[in-house]
Formats: sequence, C-alpha cells, structure tokens
Amino acid sequence: MLEARAVAFYLPQFHPIPENDRWWGPGFTEWTNTARAARLYPRHQQPNLPGELGFYDLRLPEAREAQAALASEFGVEAFAYWHYWFGNGRRILERPFAEVLASGRPELSFCLAWANQTWSGVWHGDTDRILMRQHYPGVEDYTAHFEAILPALRDPRYLRVGGRPVFYVFRPEELPDASVFVDLWQDLARRHGLDGLYLVAEMSDLVGAGVRYDRVKEDGFDAGVYMRMPAGTTRRQVLRMRAFRKLAGGPEIYPYSTDWAEQNRTGDLVQPCVYPNWDNSPRSGRGGVVLHGATPEKFRANVEQAVSSIAHRPVHERLLWVKSWNEWAEGNHLEPDLRHGRGWLEALRDGLR
Repeated sequence: MLEARAVAFYLPQFHPIPENDRWWGPGFTEWTNTARAARLYPRHQQPNLPGELGFYDLRLPEAREAQAALASEFGVEAFAYWHYWFGNGRRILERPFAEVLASGRPELSFCLAWANQTWSGVWHGDTDRILMRQHYPGVEDYTAHFEAILPALRDPRYLRVGGRPVFYVFRPEELPDASVFVDLWQDLARRHGLDGLYLVAEMSDLVGAGVRYDRVKEDGFDAGVYMRMPAGTTRRQVLRMRAFRKLAGGPEIYPYSTDWAEQNRTGDLVQPCVYPNWDNSPRSGRGGVVLHGATPEKFRANVEQAVSSIAHRPVHERLLWVKSWNEWAEGNHLEPDLRHGRGWLEALRDGLR
C-alpha cells in the first residue's frame, strides 16, 4: 500500500513550436539543451541522457502512453501538467495536454499547474531578453481562463481532493491580488456545478534564503507547497561548495542533502515536495545551480521523510509533489536515464511504501 498520493510535475516542452523556433532556432525542444550539456567541473554528471523512453516527441500518443505506464507502475498517481496562460487568451505548449484531454488517453490522472511567469532568457544566460510577458488583465481574463480549462476540470481523470479538482499556482506572489483570483475561481467552479476547487499555492524557497509567498491561509488557498531543493548548507558543505566554484568558475554548487525533515516546513496547510536532483547547467551553463552527489538512495530517504510528515492526514489529503517527471534540462526527472536506469522511479516507489 502506498502511503501518499504522488503528483509529478510534467513539462510539455518536448515538441517543436513556432515560438521556440524563432527564439532558439528551428526544431528547438527541451532535448536541445539536454543533449548539448557538458561537464563543468570534476565529477560533474553531465550530459545526463534519457534511457528506455528515448528522445521522445510529445506529439506522439505512443510516447505519452509509455510515460503514463511507467508512472502508474511506480506509484505516480497523477501528472501536474505545466499550463501556460499569459493573459488575453495567449497560450503556449498546449498541444500535448489538449490531445490527452480530447483523446481520453492515457488513463493516468492529471491536474493543471499554472506557470504564471514571464518568459525571459534568464535560464539561457540572456537575462535582459523578454520572450513572452505574463499579463493580468483583470476579472474578465480570469473568467475566460477558467472557462478555457473547465472541460479538463470535468474530466473523470482529473485529480481531486474531497471531490474538488486540484489547481496549482506557480507564482501566487505575482498575482495583483491573489484573494480576488481565489474567490472568483471558487465562485465560478460552484456556478458551473463543481463542488469548488482545491487551490494550491507554491511557497518557493529554493535554497532556504526566504519564502517568496507566505499568505496561503490569508488569500484563501487550500494548501501551499513548500518548494526547497535538498541543498546541504553546513559549514563544511559551504566550504566544499566554494572550492568547487573556484575550481569550476561556476556554476553554484551545493551537496545533495538527505535532511528533508530538518530543512522543510510542515503544518496543516503545507504539503511536501521532493526533488530527485537539480542541475540546470544544461540551460544556464556556468550560471546554473547544481546539487552534487544526488543518488536514487538519497532521494528515497527524502521521500520517506516527506511521506512521514503527512502520515497523520486523511488519505485523500496526503499529496506528495515531485519535481519533476521530466525536467531534463533542470536535472530533475523520474524518467529512466542511462546512468541509473529506473533507479529514480524505484526510489520513489520504495519511499512511498
């Protein structure tokens, strides 16, 4: 029996789109950065390449079915598809999920995670380049956004907590007034025959420097996900990190830590998140951040601690968020790779038990 409901974030940027062709060159996908990654210091584990699923194209139903079959086999209950709505109806990378919704396949459960953030060249070393700006035109646009995803919310596969569809907001601190958004969407959900929504806000604090958003209860969200990379920061670890940085000239390096319980917040409205690894140097080069020394065994230890933190809750509220299913250019993925095979998936399954 699994002791938590694992929800893995899912990146849809594994197929060409006109915008990426324009910005980065013809045929660009997330595989472009993944495949050209290079070692930046001794024992840096790059490039990190896919295993049995290969360099898939998410326009192919067979690729999506293979992902879902593996996820289900190893305890992932749902994919949280990153969903892009930039305001005024502007969307991007919507094709894979639209086809999942229209076809009824695969059968794996899902929810949507709104990546409400301006796209810039920051991850590619071009911080001043704005690619697509996030806008918040107001209540009419919030309403149009809700109506656009309503067919998904009604799908029987949609992830629910207490009968309410789960919707995740990546940057709640960037909403002009988060409580207005929350109240409006809850009202719209009830008016359209739903029992309301289960709205989740990200509480980002990547390396423990301070949480970006801490108004989960005040703004009316049902839960907050505390996002912190398992980065070791003892004095010895910091000195080692500085030595690595001096040797490498960057990137920013932290040892992968198994002190999940000591580093993370808990509380009635806080849900846990676990990272298999983090290394976004394929995107950012020497400007990236690397967790050094991650292994499936260490990941399993963090999963076990995170699961233990919510063991007292009702079963349907035991959500464990996993970052991520397939963020290959950020170095966090559950999918099989050439180095560990199915090791990350096996670690998740064992930690969930």
